[in-house]
Amino acid sequence: MDLSKEELHAIIQRAIALKHSPSLSSDPLKYKTLAMIFEKSSTRTRVAFEVAMTQLGGTSLFLAYSDTQLGRGEPLADTARVLSRMVDFITIRTFDHAKLEVFAAHSQVPVINALSDDFHPCQLLADIQTYFEHRGEIKGKNVAWVGDGHNMCQSYINAAEQFEFNLTISCPEGFEPEAWLLKRTKANVRLIRNPQEAVKNADLVATDVWTSMGDEEEGVIRIKQFAGYQVNAELMALANPDALFMHCLPAHRGEEVSAEILDAPNSVVWEEAENRLHTKKALLEFLSQ
Repeated sequence: MDLSKEELHAIIQRAIALKHSPSLSSDPLKYKTLAMIFEKSSTRTRVAFEVAMTQLGGTSLFLAYSDTQLGRGEPLADTARVLSRMVDFITIRTFDHAKLEVFAAHSQVPVINALSDDFHPCQLLADIQTYFEHRGEIKGKNVAWVGDGHNMCQSYINAAEQFEFNLTISCPEGFEPEAWLLKRTKANVRLIRNPQEAVKNADLVATDVWTSMGDEEEGVIRIKQFAGYQVNAELMALANPDALFMHCLPAHRGEEVSAEILDAPNSVVWEEAENRLHTKKALLEFLSQ
């Protein structure tokens, strides 16, 4: 939401260009360094950021939270003041979104959200790129989110506003996105309980795990609470015939999505994962200007 609609579209188009013609980028980040501070586990995000910096001619530093002075109680503001004097970008994967905001407020360089409990914006760049490549402009299209109204869902809400698509969210009671976010985006977003109704006329159906990082102890309970919200063949049959399926991964086959849908021809999850790399390259290029 810190970027304009025009800037976001430019990043998506640049990511597509870099994907098909990597030589377009000639070491634009040479001598530049990305610091990555991660409280949560990561596969796609970490690899995508590290490879992106390498391919752009820069370097990256992975800093596990427990291995830094943050793990010994140094205030976030102090770490931000010091680290941002030494590196060119900082990306943070954390639980409490407020930590990102504090860090950004005291940093001299761009701070990128690599996932917090509230939002996962970099994933949405990859999702939007994937849709553009397969179906073209997403403006005016119908997107259905089925499952937990957590960070991924909330980033879909922001994306609906920025890319001007219609988003229908279906989740069980008690798992809704933040009320203030729904109120702000009511022109583009609606919330209903019935997943079958939510996916009708959908051009894209997306979901994520029912139990996010940090909520593992609730896993058994959540499976019962989310019964009926699995994206399976019966549910996808209610969407448009050419509707795409997306999942940010890792997926729990047989829980939030059936194995047959995850591996179906209209599932673009593997390309969606690859596009994490290309959108991060385009984002880092943009932030270096």
